[in-house]
Amino acid sequence: EIKKQYFEKYPGIKNYMDQCIEIAKEKGFAETLLNRRRYLRDINSRSAMQRSFAERNAINAPIQGSAADLIKIAMVRISDEFKKQNIRSKMILQVHDELVFDAVQGEKEKLKEIIKFNMENAMQLKVPLLVEIGEGRNWLEAH
Repeated sequence: EIKKQYFEKYPGIKNYMDQCIEIAKEKGFAETLLNRRRYLRDINSRSAMQRSFAERNAINAPIQGSAADLIKIAMVRISDEFKKQNIRSKMILQVHDELVFDAVQGEKEKLKEIIKFNMENAMQLKVPLLVEIGEGRNWLEAH
């Protein structure tokens, strides 16, 4: 009932999901926005369980894969900018769509500027990418 109500409220999402499955059935793979492919050999399987698993991946791969592409682009650009500006702070961890940095005293404001710009401009999408920056002595405090 919850899923039914959700799709009634947001029919575009259901259409998108159905399109992802149909495209994957035709091509045999799902693609990210940057054309990275995930091959789905069971997308047309006679086995309902195998086909269902492949269908879930056909929906998930373009979304999660594109998010992974995006964060990787941002990471490379941030790293390049750090080198160019002789920033001593370090990017130390990626957690899904978050990056964690070990900031050197006195570089915090410059760091925020570089990070925000490069994350928000990693890819040009139809919707703006908005970045929030938290800070603390550890990842938990930064949230």
